[in-house]
Amino acid sequence: MKLKVIVHEAIEGGYWAEVPAIPGCVTQGDSFDELLSNIYEAVEGCLSVEVQNIVLSQKDKIMDIAV
Repeated sequence: MKLKVIVHEAIEGGYWAEVPAIPGCVTQGDSFDELLSNIYEAVEGCLSVEVQNIVLSQKDKIMDIAV
């Protein structure tokens, strides 16, 4: 899976980034290398959120997939 990331220079120094395809997925870093590392961590965290209050029947299945 490929995701577009918008990288911004922060006014106070360093960088911050957002992933438009995942609302609320933002991160920052003091250097570009730190930002790059933090982007991967932020995307993983945003995509690993458990969805609560799902009602399953006996015919439903739960699957883990890799993207």
